[in-house]
Order: sequence, then C-alpha cells, then structure tokens
Amino acid sequence: MTRAGLTLSAYLAASRAIPLAAPRVLAARLAKGKELPDRWREKLGEPSLPRPQGPLVWLHAVGLGEVLALRGLVIALARQAPSAEFLITSTTRGSAEVLGANLPPRTRHQFLPLDAPGYLARFLDHWRPALSIWAEQDLWPGAVAATDARGIALALVNARMNAEAYARRRRWRGLYRDLLSRFRLVTAQDEATARHLGSLGAPGVRVTGSLKAAAPVLSADPAALASARAALVGLRPVLLASSHPEDEFVVLSAFRALQPRPPLIIAPRDPARGAEVAARAAEHGLTATRRSAGEGPTADVWVADTFGEMGIWYRICPVTILGGTFGPTEGHNPWEPAALGSAILHGPRTANFAADFTALHQAGAALCVSADSLGAAVSQDHSAMVARASALSEAAQDALDPLAEELLALGGLG
Repeated sequence: MTRAGLTLSAYLAASRAIPLAAPRVLAARLAKGKELPDRWREKLGEPSLPRPQGPLVWLHAVGLGEVLALRGLVIALARQAPSAEFLITSTTRGSAEVLGANLPPRTRHQFLPLDAPGYLARFLDHWRPALSIWAEQDLWPGAVAATDARGIALALVNARMNAEAYARRRRWRGLYRDLLSRFRLVTAQDEATARHLGSLGAPGVRVTGSLKAAAPVLSADPAALASARAALVGLRPVLLASSHPEDEFVVLSAFRALQPRPPLIIAPRDPARGAEVAARAAEHGLTATRRSAGEGPTADVWVADTFGEMGIWYRICPVTILGGTFGPTEGHNPWEPAALGSAILHGPRTANFAADFTALHQAGAALCVSADSLGAAVSQDHSAMVARASALSEAAQDALDPLAEELLALGGLG
C-alpha cells in the first residue's frame, strides 16, 4: 500500500471513534446556541427532509460566504438539467439560516454529517447523489472517500488556497494526494491556488476565476426593507460599514471627524457583538442605537445587529466599507454589495479574496482606502464605480454555463 493510502487508512480508522464523543459535543454546542435545535441530528447523518424524485446533485461548502457563492452555479446547472434536483450541505448554523432565505429553485439544505463512516453511510444511503461538487478548500477525507467508493463522480470547484493554507496542508501531503486524485475535475480561483493544488497531487487543475462574482443578489424581506427605508427617509445618503473590531476603530475614527456626518449603519459580522459596537461608538464620543433592541436610526450610529439582513443594507446604502479589510480577517465577499449597487470601499487587507479584488480594481470597480483617506472617500461620487462593478457581476453569471455543462456530463446528467 502507498504511503498516501496508509495515511488515509489511518485517518479512516481513527474516524470510527467520532461517534463516541459526537453526541456530547453537539449537545454542548446546542446549549450554547451554536446548533439549530430541530436540525442538529443532521450532523449524525439523520436527514430532516425527504429525498426528491429524480437525479440529485450534491454541493458542499463550509460556511456562509462559500455556500452563498454556490447559488449562481446551482442556477446554471438547473437551467441545463431541468429534471435535476439539488442539495447543498455546509457545517455552520449561520450558513443554514441565511441560505434558507436565499435558496435557488429545486434546492434544499442539510448539514454535512460528521466524518464518521456510519454517519456518512446513512447520509449517502438517503440522498444517493449522482454528482458531488466540493467548493473552495473544505475537504472531509471520510466523506470524499465514501463518496468515491460508491462510484459517485467528484468535482472540486472554486478552489482557494493561499500560501499559509498550503503550508498547513503540505504536512499532510500523502493524505491530500490520495484525496485530490479522486476528483475528476478541479478548478481554481487563481494561479497560486492551481500551483498549490498541483503540488499536493491534484491532476489537471484549471483556473476559472471566482464563483462569488456570479452569485445572485442577496434577498431582502420586502416588509423589513420597506420599514428600514421609511426609518431613514429624509436623511442624507447612508454609509454602511460591515465590520470586525479592527474595521470599527478605523471607521469610527474617520466618521467622528466628518462634518457634516452622514448617517452611519454598522452591521457587525457577528450580530452578537451589537452591545460591544455601541460601546465602541461611545468611546469615540458618538451616540448609538441598536436595531436588535427595536431602536431606530436616531443617533450618530445605527447598529444593525440583526442576522441575515445584509440584503437590506446593501440596497439602501450607496457606499459600503467592506469588513475584514483593516485586520487579520483579510476581507469578505465584495460581490454582494457590488451586485446590489453599493460602492465598495475597503482597507488594504484582502488576501482571502485576492482574485476578486484584483478583478474589481483592474476594472476600476472598487476603491482601496487607508485610515487617513477614508473620510474624504465616503463623500465622493462613486456612481461610475458602481456601474462597472455591476457589469462585472452580470458578465460573470453568463460565464458559468461551460462549467455547468462539464459538471453535468461528469454525473451523467448532460
């Protein structure tokens, strides 16, 4: 047996112990609100939905941003395969809740089971996919091996692996060589990822760019959108900041110096931080109200500490300061505001979305700002930049058809 095979065999043997701890671990997470009370048993391979009739395409991504990026691909697949149904799996509670309000047609969501043979067998017995599509960099060895063992075609799309991620995986090169060799199609977001995957043993990696640009716009509840618009009527154009703590320090410092000040909405990436954000505003000499407390935009800062409402704020706010770009998070998906007509301002740290920001900057469709230049940038007219970003997003959606056709052929659905 090859060294790679021994590595995977050791992993699979160890994974048989997962059920010894899994129920206790999931129960503890449930008590902390990290699991959905009516769905946590999906992680034990127990489905909460029936399997639809007809061929099923199963797509997996780890978290919220990665899952939302798959929606454009699902739409392209559905357009070319009218009889196909779709299952999207992920691992985080947030991804399930937001995707639930943004599901493409003929699509349902489940949590991926923990990587134990019994859980995976139960999952695959129920769903019986014709094709398994994995996205970005989340590969579960047990799930990949179990899927391949059943003769189900595997594809890895939208792969993303920076130098740091590659260094971590290189230590387990044998395991990854075995896993990646099982994929019949591998596509990467950029050349660096393609090189890294090739070094780990992936065959014939192609660069196809990011799927995030082709994702459909985030939804917004009509009543909630109308209510938010009414609350802001008569105010000057509203500035939005999606944020982590490092972003908030930069934004609040710049905002405090503006005269006159535009209305500012801060939407923390973790809504549970609402009280903390309000306290940070007070430290900068600013008043704040919180949407989660039923308060309106009657202060300097309106903290939008509610979940799944970014589709509202991107529609309302003509300028977005994109979160994660002034700290170690290294950015968030810039295509979400772009597709809804909100100008993209961001800090210098965008490594997690390097290819996306490169494409936007080459087209003059986003603006990098510093702590010193942010104040002047928020008051500029960015309408031309918005138009260029929207055009890029629309073009990306049309470009998915060849990839969708190739994927369907792998699963015998073309």
